[in-house]
Amino acid sequence: MSTSKNTSKNSNKNNSRNQADARARLRSARAAEEERRQRLRRVGLGAGVAAVVAVIAVGAVVVANLGGSSSSGKNAASGDKAAAAGQKLVVPAHVSSSDNTVIVYGNPSAKHTLDVYEDFRCPICDKLEKTDGPTIQQLADNGTYKIQYHMATFLDDNLGGTGSMDALQVAGAALNDGGVAKFKAFHDVLYANQPEETTDGFGNLNTLLDLAKKVPGLVTPQFTKDVQDRVYAPWAQKVSEAFNASGVQGTPTLKLDGKQINVFDGQGNPISPSAYTALVQQTTGAK
Repeated sequence: MSTSKNTSKNSNKNNSRNQADARARLRSARAAEEERRQRLRRVGLGAGVAAVVAVIAVGAVVVANLGGSSSSGKNAASGDKAAAAGQKLVVPAHVSSSDNTVIVYGNPSAKHTLDVYEDFRCPICDKLEKTDGPTIQQLADNGTYKIQYHMATFLDDNLGGTGSMDALQVAGAALNDGGVAKFKAFHDVLYANQPEETTDGFGNLNTLLDLAKKVPGLVTPQFTKDVQDRVYAPWAQKVSEAFNASGVQGTPTLKLDGKQINVFDGQGNPISPSAYTALVQQTTGAK
């Protein structure tokens, strides 16, 4: 018994030391990235692009189990991809686009189109959603444009874990069982409850099912079964591959009628809702 306890104590010490080292590397990376962003702004590179660079660079130094999260009960990212490859591709109902990888919110016949490229684990996506998300949706609701969502999972590779892919496959179940409205509601719940970037909080199906309960009417026996059976994991992988082939270098990226728009100010913060509305009007020529 004493050997087991000593081993546990040593393991806990090692875990604490590893977590402290990882946090130190994260702080250093953030400081270096902030310095890089300042240089980029001085040479005229957009803050939105610099913010994307920050996510990728910082993510590269974060360990998968920072904060003591356990891999028990979930596959590693590579394991999830292998499992998806061995499953039959099931495309959710209500998907749009010829390759079944785009989710359209709003009137499909709207004159203008806003393409939104996101990763559910992306902290800058979360920042944008919390600042401008309601306005982005409102302009789709009033017919100014339709939104085409292109979802990514590259932060699983950068940060370690499976949260982006897991969240996307559950979003696929929401889309199939509840339609675009339920997908959008679950999308919003994920950002409203996004875990720290240094953890893999979405890499747990029970957590995702609990969050799905925040969407009225979404969780049914069929939805729960689809999630637990990972029915839409191969589709999530297909969506991820479509993002990787899109040429978009990071998230969040917004394109209005094919033209990338910068929704961040000189300090890397999202512009205000009124400034976003004005930007849309200017880009579309609306009055």
